[in-house]
Amino acid sequence: MRFEISKVLDAIEGRVCTDPSLARAVLDLAEVIRYQDLDGGRPANLLRLGMVIDALARDLTEDNVPVYAIVHRALLSDADLTSNERMVVRRWADDGLVEVLDNPGDRMLEVADLLGLPVLSRARFDGLRGRFPWTVEQPGRVLAPVPGAGGPVFIAHVGGGNVPVAGAPSATGVKLLARQWRCPEQGCALFGGGGGGGAFADLARVERAPAGQPPPTLRGGVPTCPRHGTRLGDAGPRPRTEVLAVRIGGLVRRRFVLTEGQPVLVGRAPEQQGGIVLGQWLNDEARRWISRGHVRFECRVGEVIVTDVSTNGSGIRPGGSMAEPDRIALKPQQSRVLAPGDLVELYPGVQIGRADELPSGAAFTPNSVMAEAPTMAMRLPRP
Repeated sequence: MRFEISKVLDAIEGRVCTDPSLARAVLDLAEVIRYQDLDGGRPANLLRLGMVIDALARDLTEDNVPVYAIVHRALLSDADLTSNERMVVRRWADDGLVEVLDNPGDRMLEVADLLGLPVLSRARFDGLRGRFPWTVEQPGRVLAPVPGAGGPVFIAHVGGGNVPVAGAPSATGVKLLARQWRCPEQGCALFGGGGGGGAFADLARVERAPAGQPPPTLRGGVPTCPRHGTRLGDAGPRPRTEVLAVRIGGLVRRRFVLTEGQPVLVGRAPEQQGGIVLGQWLNDEARRWISRGHVRFECRVGEVIVTDVSTNGSGIRPGGSMAEPDRIALKPQQSRVLAPGDLVELYPGVQIGRADELPSGAAFTPNSVMAEAPTMAMRLPRP
């Protein structure tokens, strides 16, 4: 059972991030893990985060949906968690996958305001409506995870409904995210340019790109590191980015960030570090057709350029049109600038495009991060 729990925690780890381009909602981890009514189990359980993430993926009809988690530092030594759970949260902190704060305060709402994210929380924010009017003015921006027949469901604080709604990033957020920031504290996992310097820094899996930095917190109008409370230095303009998404069989399987100067290879099983692997979602025919590295995406001067590097070629669906006469063949080693709405088709039903132009249209449930969870950990209350 311990092995199964470790597997599901590894799966959950792939769904937490502080990248502004990828996070789809923000939550307070210390709150979520104590939703005891979700499973009737022990007082605090990190697996409840996975249950809430699954609910978010179902409502957004999208796989691999990441959340932005705010973590109170006291959680790192919380005796209600198992030693393995505490170790996992510390590793997330050292990798910069979550924000760890001595006093989170209203940081969750600040992040949601700066990035335009929905908030997953049962808390009422009556005293903060003046600073964050969208909490009561925008239906679907704040949702409470509550028990449901098949797991957690969401209930909007305002307007009813259960689907999280994103808002526009605030003007301040746009300005902050246009710059790179550096923390003077050595090994800062959020604003130090790479993995942190904590006890688990040697386990860091990725180097943080400048484009993936979280938004600074503002103290007296000054950009500040939320973790260390120190003033951040302006390190210049942030690289241009585009968020692309992969849709297979009508379901958006994952999103990825394309950063200027950092090409990304997409295919069945690209050998390039940071490549986007599609093999786990492909049927046998698609696996035979799609090359290990099939197409390469680049961001140049604000344009997305795709180059076919495959054996069998690809296609362009101009404006997203699925009509066969409109399809434009993309031959091996041929490049093309993606116009607004264009989709790259590696194989019928396997498409890549800008994330905001590629909705899911599937009628089936996304993969669950809780698939490996022990049955006793998934005990659900009766409806």
